[in-house]
Amino acid sequence: MLLFVTCILVAQNRTIIQCGKFIDVKNATVLHNITVVVIGDKIEKVTDKKVNVGKDDVFLDLSSKTVMPGLIDMHVHLEHETNPKQYLEEFTLNEADIAYRSVGYAEKTLLTGFTTVRDLGGTNVNIALRRAIDAELVKGPRVFTAGKAIASTGGHADPTNGYRSDLMGNPGPASGVANGVDECAKAVRQRYKNGSDLIKITASGGVLSVAKSGENSQFTIQEIESIVTTAHDYGFKVAAHCHGEEAMKRAVIGGVHSIEHGTYMSEEVMELMKEHGTYLVPTITAGKAVGQFAKIPNYYPEIVIPKALAIGPKIQSTFEKAYKYGVKIAFGTDAGVFAHGDNWREFIYMNEVGMPFMEIIKTATINASDLLGQSDNLGIIEKGKLADIIAVDGDPTKNIEVMGKVTFVMKGGKVYKNE
Repeated sequence: MLLFVTCILVAQNRTIIQCGKFIDVKNATVLHNITVVVIGDKIEKVTDKKVNVGKDDVFLDLSSKTVMPGLIDMHVHLEHETNPKQYLEEFTLNEADIAYRSVGYAEKTLLTGFTTVRDLGGTNVNIALRRAIDAELVKGPRVFTAGKAIASTGGHADPTNGYRSDLMGNPGPASGVANGVDECAKAVRQRYKNGSDLIKITASGGVLSVAKSGENSQFTIQEIESIVTTAHDYGFKVAAHCHGEEAMKRAVIGGVHSIEHGTYMSEEVMELMKEHGTYLVPTITAGKAVGQFAKIPNYYPEIVIPKALAIGPKIQSTFEKAYKYGVKIAFGTDAGVFAHGDNWREFIYMNEVGMPFMEIIKTATINASDLLGQSDNLGIIEKGKLADIIAVDGDPTKNIEVMGKVTFVMKGGKVYKNE
């Protein structure tokens, strides 16, 4: 007896996008009258030829807009947003409170054009948020998260800094606090168990932690090498929060993939970064924000204020030096240190010190996707890539402030905003 199996192929409807101006990030040029065809969650075609619109196709007319790839912010914290009560909230908010707040921050981020973000540390709430976004239970950008950042005892990401002694305890690798090469390896493995996508370490002191130094080295080279080696076992990349010069040297030599902030970067560090192919993620917006908030009475604890005033204002000038020296740059803002949704201001601050728009947009697309390890999927509007597409009113090559006027957002072929 013959068994006949009939396969019915159901054709997916197309979404056809007519672009006015089209930012070709690969060739750093502006094209005109480009049509993008999307099927499902991917780009099927990008053409300057006429595309016939079928009766079942969805046609989106963006002929008065400037169209570009969805933006990627490589340094955000979706679990929180700065406010004068933020240090008290560590003791008053439950994980559920943090989770509900993060939903709003995530949606705001997406609707301002950031279709992908790298979350560099909080609690495991950001892992649950990623899962909820992936399941389309809530709206938000595509999230790659470090989960809980890894620190040494008393380091920038030690969650008990500033606590009174009976609350301080002795957190270990499960809580992201590690000392010595064995504990560092265990902390990475715990992040894998928890569901992280990458590793973030605090290689130096930080501005907003309740601790004296904002720049001292907080891991040895051997500890960093242990973290990086173990991370490679799990396919993780490693981001290193760094303000101090010595901490940056250790981090780059130890094999991290990106330096976050980089405030006191020297030419020696820049040369090392070029040699090792290490990215700088500048976070200028956060630097400016903490410098401003530090001038507001009682906004930060007293121990934080001198660090904020010293470090915050330096980040933009450090970025300028690194950019002109030829260090690789990936776009990142540290959103959460300032209001979510204002991530676009980083474009202005990068442009103020001489980086033209076409280079800045590359840092927020091609470079960012490379640092993520997602170049096959993200960063360019071309056939086979995920359909992450945004549009703005105006021409950002002539007025970069229009990056704050995102009127269209598509992520993975789904339209989330169309004004």
